[in-house]
Amino acid sequence: IGSAVLTALSLLSAFKDKAAVETVDIGDPVVLSGVLFGAMLPFLFAALTMLSVQKAAGAIIIEVRRQFAQIEGLREGTAEADSDKCVAISTQSSVEEMILPGVYAVLSPLMIGLLIGPKCLTGMLGGAIASGMMLALMMANAGGAWDNSKKYIEIEGACGGKGTTTHKACVVGDTVGDPFKDTSGPSLNILIKLMSMISLTIAPIIRGWEDWQFWYWGFLPIGLAAIATVLVYHYFWKDTQDISAPIEDVIKTEAEDVIKIEAEDVKQVDTPAADVEAPAAEVSAE
Repeated sequence: IGSAVLTALSLLSAFKDKAAVETVDIGDPVVLSGVLFGAMLPFLFAALTMLSVQKAAGAIIIEVRRQFAQIEGLREGTAEADSDKCVAISTQSSVEEMILPGVYAVLSPLMIGLLIGPKCLTGMLGGAIASGMMLALMMANAGGAWDNSKKYIEIEGACGGKGTTTHKACVVGDTVGDPFKDTSGPSLNILIKLMSMISLTIAPIIRGWEDWQFWYWGFLPIGLAAIATVLVYHYFWKDTQDISAPIEDVIKTEAEDVIKIEAEDVKQVDTPAADVEAPAAEVSAE
């Protein structure tokens, strides 16, 4: 975390030089609005990554329940589980769930820099670095404390050991602590460095711009972010999974979805064939 902050501060200093930003007045409403917007981004990024972990874990839980229900002998230990399917779910989720956070991380400096100007972008970077550092430190330490408290009870037998209400509470804390210290916390390092790098890249373009001078260019990244949000919601976030639903209902729903997809594929294959047969019939009639 400290290394990421030092790197981001170096990139921020380089951005100021490249964008010809000499002084930044925190009392300037434009700069202050950038600071507030930048301070919000690490919390948004952390929330998205936490939700991604929840979705991926839920999909794996449903798959495990399905295998227990369909693979004979799995409960008794006489059959092998299909672990490749769980690995495929985790791999696919890791790619799909990073689309939206990645889009926001790349386009946020473009939105502020092109829409408002370099001074506001400087304030945004400062706010993101400050809040991102504090949030990452909190997540790393809190997540590690929750994780180690469960291990302390299980290994050392503290607070009554396993099976107690204290142990159950620590298991819940560890469930939140793992994505805290392993996902959301480390991802903030990438966020602040990536935004600083993107800002440094566009610094020669916005060099010397006044506030709101070419504001219409800012609608381009805003539109791209809006389109990406709608597409990600439609394809990846729209269908919610109920991990507590009876597994028979889940299997039935998946089978119905497969039947619908196969029916659509058959229609797409049959339609060109009908179009080809019609001209052939006309030629034979002539």
